[in-house]
Amino acid sequence: QVQLVESGGGSVQTGGSLRLSCAASGRTFRLNNMGWFRQAPGKEREFVASVRWFGGSTSYAESLKGRFTSSRDNAKNTVYLQMNSLTPEDTAVYTCVAGSNGSGWLYWGQGTQVTVSS
Repeated sequence: QVQLVESGGGSVQTGGSLRLSCAASGRTFRLNNMGWFRQAPGKEREFVASVRWFGGSTSYAESLKGRFTSSRDNAKNTVYLQMNSLTPEDTAVYTCVAGSNGSGWLYWGQGTQVTVSS
């Protein structure tokens, strides 16, 4: 099993930045990549970004390219999501995921709230 713990959420004003962290523990050798989803109130959950554990290649939701950056620190088993130029539309619960198997993600964190005020 793999445990994921997110941190770094909070409240920020429009135009501000936040950096989320997700620390993985347990059988982390099984992980091939990690990523982020978000779910805003009244909306469906959507993919945000992912980063491959080896090589570090990234993938982003088209609408978030240029504002969000995902990275990882293999030594710390941690993945990051740097979010810039935030708007109220970015308000959501952001959830860390790990270990994709082609049909979905195997492990999910508890989520961290991000609130952007105007």
